[in-house]
Amino acid sequence: MTSGIALPMRAVESWLVAQGVPVAPPLTAQLITGGRSNLTYLLSDANAATTVLRRPPLSGVIASAHDVLREHRIMAALYGSGVPVPAMLAACPDESVIGAPFIVMDYVDGVVLRDQDTAEAQLDESARSRVGASMVDALARLHTIVPDDVGLGDLGKGVDYIARQLARWEQQLERLGVPTSAAMRDILGRLQAGVPGQASVRIVHGDFRPGNAVVGTDGNLRAVLDWELATLGDPLADLGWLVAYWGSSDPGEAALPMSVPTRAAGFGSSDEVTRRYVELTGRSLDELGFYVAFALWRLAAILSGVNARARRGAYGRDDGSTAAADVDDRVEQLVAAAQAATEAAGR
Repeated sequence: MTSGIALPMRAVESWLVAQGVPVAPPLTAQLITGGRSNLTYLLSDANAATTVLRRPPLSGVIASAHDVLREHRIMAALYGSGVPVPAMLAACPDESVIGAPFIVMDYVDGVVLRDQDTAEAQLDESARSRVGASMVDALARLHTIVPDDVGLGDLGKGVDYIARQLARWEQQLERLGVPTSAAMRDILGRLQAGVPGQASVRIVHGDFRPGNAVVGTDGNLRAVLDWELATLGDPLADLGWLVAYWGSSDPGEAALPMSVPTRAAGFGSSDEVTRRYVELTGRSLDELGFYVAFALWRLAAILSGVNARARRGAYGRDDGSTAAADVDDRVEQLVAAAQAATEAAGR
């Protein structure tokens, strides 16, 4: 296990047994993802049964972005709603157990499509063609749920979501002392001046994309993961984010400066994604271009913030100047894409 992020396994075992979670000690833990997001571990017990534990990162924690107990609440509320999520097993608010709050859930077996290579290695072309439809089905279902009906009516303010997001990211960049380009500041001002009217308040995932989902080898969605940014807001923000991330193999579509799984053959275009969403929800997408522009600008802001924290050593010594310079290049490309999208949206 990576040094510095090992779990105190005896404490985890004792707490889980005391809560009545069916585990057979001794437990072992394998880090699945970590560093800049919540740390996720695969726990295996003496009977080879597996569960998943999530806890906040060791440093650079933003309370609202790394609240695992809130994640637990959201997924527990959505379980059985038609939006596929893992079953929640336990939530520990007592930081004395492992040094931070943590949650435990069922392990969902399948493929996480982190990049194009994974998509091509794990799914055949027919399965890839199913992923888009399966994900849009789940997103549309999420956006048809009335928050009060699942006990999440108090999850967030809901109204003026985009304006609040833009203000939040502007403040975040200022707080971190991130130097932003004139183009990035110009796009921000144009987005702030042209926010569309919000037609509804729904549960918004905040980072809905193939890399935050588990799919079967047949391409069907098995679970939506990483609800740490979820709140109440404008559902079209989720769709704009998914479309912005949808780097298909179609040479006519804009390419994100990173390896996205949907660039592999078979996934189809973002137009197919949006058509299916309209069929399922009936929502007008007249302003979708704005939401895509906002998504690209937001991604540039996120990477800028990550880079600022990395340069200060928040993620350890693995983040060198070469990696930081690479992220700087990606930010520039995203800003250029956001600028083009903003102009195309008439902002």
